[in-house]
Amino acid sequence: MIRSEMSRRRVLTTVAGATTAAFTAGAVLAPAAAAAPADTGARPLTNDRLKKALSDLESRRRRLLTGRVSGNGWEMQKAVDADGEIVTCPVPGTGLKVALREGDPATLLVHVVRRFHYEIAAIGLPGEPDPVQGWVAPSGVRDSGLPRSNQASGTAVAIRPGSYPPGVRGGLTEAQRLVVRDIIADTEGLVRWGGDDRPAQEGLFYLVAGPDDRSTARVAAKIRAWDVTPGLGAGVVADMTGSARRRRAARYS
Repeated sequence: MIRSEMSRRRVLTTVAGATTAAFTAGAVLAPAAAAAPADTGARPLTNDRLKKALSDLESRRRRLLTGRVSGNGWEMQKAVDADGEIVTCPVPGTGLKVALREGDPATLLVHVVRRFHYEIAAIGLPGEPDPVQGWVAPSGVRDSGLPRSNQASGTAVAIRPGSYPPGVRGGLTEAQRLVVRDIIADTEGLVRWGGDDRPAQEGLFYLVAGPDDRSTARVAAKIRAWDVTPGLGAGVVADMTGSARRRRAARYS
């Protein structure tokens, strides 16, 4: 009887130990198995691949970046369409293209060019040599504090630079200046007209908001919404002599 009882206890103890061991092993191994990612073919960077990636990044930096900022605080770049932030952008409805900083800055400046084309004077006429100029090479910028330096960072456009040279006023009529004020109001003052500068450049429009100004994204989103809404945006001629629009424009004069 005693021997039988001892045998039964031994068996129970053995089974319990095995069960506990199995449970413990499962508890330890299950999370590891669950956490193991599927084999996607991706492999960690080796030292050689990491070195090449860093080398490519440094090469791109040297090829594109200058370490200089333009008058509005955006960094000048050395090239266009070269895997950087300055790219050739179409100006819808005009047949024109202009090199600008992609994203929100381009949205604002393309809107300016379109409204100028539709409401002030058609640009890009047959045989016109230089209807609109965006980016310029930083090597040609002597004074990075001047408004024209913003072209080197892709944040400015010069419309008909040959027709509106620096230092010359009177190239626009009073009615055309009224349209300019309304265009600036569209951008809520984030774009400035060079005609208000000293010396003036009446064909120059440039971003005054710096790269950390969040209002640029908000106003650009507003303009993009206009572009897909009938009756709004560039190409819709509004009555700019109305009191509401005059008051709006006066805030940015």
